[in-house]
Amino acid sequence: MRLMIVGQLEGYISAAGKIALQRGAKVIHCEDTLQALGALRNGKGADLAMVDVKQKIGDFIKELAKERIHIPIVACGVGTDARIAVKAIQDGAKEYVPLPPDADLIAAILEAVTEENNTMIAHDPSMQAVIKMADKVAPSEATIMITGESGTGKEVMSRYIHNKSKRKDGTFIAVNCAAIPENLLESELFGHEKGAFTGATGRRIGKFEEAHNGTLLLDEVTEMHPSLQAKLLRIIQEKEITRIGSNEPVKVDVRLIATSNRNLEDSVKKGQFREDLYFRLNVMNIKLPALRERPSDIVPLALFFADKFSEANGVDKKKLDKETERKLQAYHWRGNIRELENTMHRAVLMSVADDIEADAIHLQDMGASQPTQPATQPAANAPDPTGISGAGRPTESSPPLQNTGAVEALVGRTISDVERDMILNTLDHCVGNRTHAANILGISIRTLRNKLNQYKDEGTAIPAANTGR
Repeated sequence: MRLMIVGQLEGYISAAGKIALQRGAKVIHCEDTLQALGALRNGKGADLAMVDVKQKIGDFIKELAKERIHIPIVACGVGTDARIAVKAIQDGAKEYVPLPPDADLIAAILEAVTEENNTMIAHDPSMQAVIKMADKVAPSEATIMITGESGTGKEVMSRYIHNKSKRKDGTFIAVNCAAIPENLLESELFGHEKGAFTGATGRRIGKFEEAHNGTLLLDEVTEMHPSLQAKLLRIIQEKEITRIGSNEPVKVDVRLIATSNRNLEDSVKKGQFREDLYFRLNVMNIKLPALRERPSDIVPLALFFADKFSEANGVDKKKLDKETERKLQAYHWRGNIRELENTMHRAVLMSVADDIEADAIHLQDMGASQPTQPATQPAANAPDPTGISGAGRPTESSPPLQNTGAVEALVGRTISDVERDMILNTLDHCVGNRTHAANILGISIRTLRNKLNQYKDEGTAIPAANTGR
């Protein structure tokens, strides 16, 4: 846990820092937001920043967004007017903490940031076998590839390996290769010099340098553009990077962990992923089982999420009744742990009984323990939740989500499922033409392809691409 404290705070800065240190955090102090931004650009990373409300928190958050630096901001102050505290929240701060600091409050904030990333529940034999392998390879310096369906906890496993490794006192940095546009990912990974491109207002240390002597997670590495794959291969071989706009190589000592929800061998055969890079990253492979393959963990995980969301929403913690447990264990869990987490969040809010009852568990209509079914077209007279009628053709007479039937059809469904049906229906309407479908949906062709690859890996039938389009 890395905590950055920004501002003078009338002498209370040392007290807050001391409390954080006692709780195991690494603390860095910056005089103001300008110095804090410079520190972050130069690789002094942080998992959380506590900022004096006297600082320009809104401007600081905007600058962080421009630099693609994602850090939760907690505002703090001594004897602060309530209006100033409210403004800090409106400007983007997650919380406001009054000073002098309360030890329990500081501890709760640190715990809230670290708890979810460090929780590993593994009672099922299939998961215990994975943990045993992870424990065996963690102390080595080998590059590790973690595979598994979306939502199986690949990043949690990566952090577990880091915490069990010789680099546990070093930094753990995670980069989602699928979430960052390809024209920005190179700068994110390798850094850049001032003036290297439009918008490069100062030197920026990349994630490789920031993770020096620690661990770097390349999440969904198969989404990386082929040109970057070649550069990544060279970095693994040479153990050095070159910032954009510079000719000076920089030595880096980083342990790499990569993840993917795709079938990597298929990606290599299709030419989507370099074979030589695959062999470099796949020195050790850890495959995470789907949640349906680890039934003994379903109830413990559900209880963990129920407690978490009960506390977050200020409601009494509840156990699960027996019917609820049976319902959860019989379900297929296509979205794995992430889907279970969302389900339990809803259940905590919907439950009206002493224990969480089965009626509070809202699951998709796909049958217990049944494989994922391909998306189908809605019946001729059925309300279409996507606003696309018949064979997926948009009509002026049926604007999306404007009629009661369409809204009711969405109740109990997740946004991701509605999005999937909309994309597949639109693609079917376009007779497999990816470009036309992307234009109708208002998304990039790359985003569309990433979505289709995800659905295919989840077992959903995808309309064939229209030849020559």
